[in-house]
Amino acid sequence: MGSFSVWHWLIVLVIVLVLFGRGKIPELMGDVAKGIKSFKKGMSDEDQTTPPPADVNAKTVDHKADEIK
Repeated sequence: MGSFSVWHWLIVLVIVLVLFGRGKIPELMGDVAKGIKSFKKGMSDEDQTTPPPADVNAKTVDHKADEIK
């Protein structure tokens, strides 16, 4: 149950290369990098935006309890 040896990692690498091929892995890593950049940009855009001003003409509803006579 200990850590994996070098042979284990080589076998995993060979299986990954067989499944995805040599050209697919760089393409996949590029897509992951684009996703991370997009996420960071979205987070920084969210921090820079200010909330919209409150509507000055907003109406409120006042509730008054009926008096029992």
